Amino acid sequence: MKKVKAFFALVRWPNLVFIALTQYLFFYAVLYPVYERQQVTPNLNFLYLTLLMLSSVFIAGAGNIINDYFDLNIDVINKPGKVIIGKYIHRHWAISSHIVLSILGVAIGFYLDRKADTYFIGLTNLGCAVLLFVYSIVLKRKPLSGNIVISLLTAWTVGVVTFAETKTLIAGFSEAHVATITRVTILYVSFAFIISLVREMIKDMEDMEGDRRYNCRTFPILFGIPASKIFIYIWLFILIGLLLILLFYILQFRWWLGMAYIVVFVIAPLVSAYKAVNRAGSPKDFHEASSLVKTVMLTGICSMMFFWYYH
Repeated sequence: MKKVKAFFALVRWPNLVFIALTQYLFFYAVLYPVYERQQVTPNLNFLYLTLLMLSSVFIAGAGNIINDYFDLNIDVINKPGKVIIGKYIHRHWAISSHIVLSILGVAIGFYLDRKADTYFIGLTNLGCAVLLFVYSIVLKRKPLSGNIVISLLTAWTVGVVTFAETKTLIAGFSEAHVATITRVTILYVSFAFIISLVREMIKDMEDMEGDRRYNCRTFPILFGIPASKIFIYIWLFILIGLLLILLFYILQFRWWLGMAYIVVFVIAPLVSAYKAVNRAGSPKDFHEASSLVKTVMLTGICSMMFFWYYH
């Protein structure tokens, strides 16, 4: 039982549940109401959507394993109480689990291409698996490149759902409806990218001690804490600005409940995150700021429910 618990901790099961929630919510709360109104059959039925979700979860889980595998020495310094590989799970089994999960994720993608007529899901899944491997051994130790890769992959967990519906979007909808779906997709992809980029930078500041000892060249190590905080402030201001523009846009539809939700559960916590980063000076402080940003990721994704509510 200990090993089972350790395995779920290793793959970071809450993050995997978050991926599943994101993809189901985006499909059923954002895309499906448009399909129903236009009486169009989705490219993905429930089974195929579940397989798409599983492929994303498997690849993300594999990425978490290989990341911890190569970060073992650093994690002994940064997170001594959370080290799993070598303590609860043998290194050999960690690598084997990474390989199996990666193969399953890629194989499901190619299966969907064949059975559900999706376009290039197998290849994009393969690309994601390769990127996560390269990130773990090279990119995460370099300034910004690793942060950007993880942020892009986080955004892709939303974008892949629309991407899998390309065939239906081309054949079954007018240009106006395609434009609507595209705008909403860009909205959530952008949100996921920016909020993930902010969190990755905060985590780099949290992990500076171990990263520096093992010659990592992350942004905070190269340019310092003040410059890293400025980087975060810029992206937080951009995100809050975009959300304010969104509020003015949906004002015409009088989505009062949705607007109140965005202000209270997304914008206000982002302001709190800014304050938390501003006063942070220790790994514990940065961890608390990172947890707050992660909460905003969840509340932001849950805002998808309002598209279903108002349609």
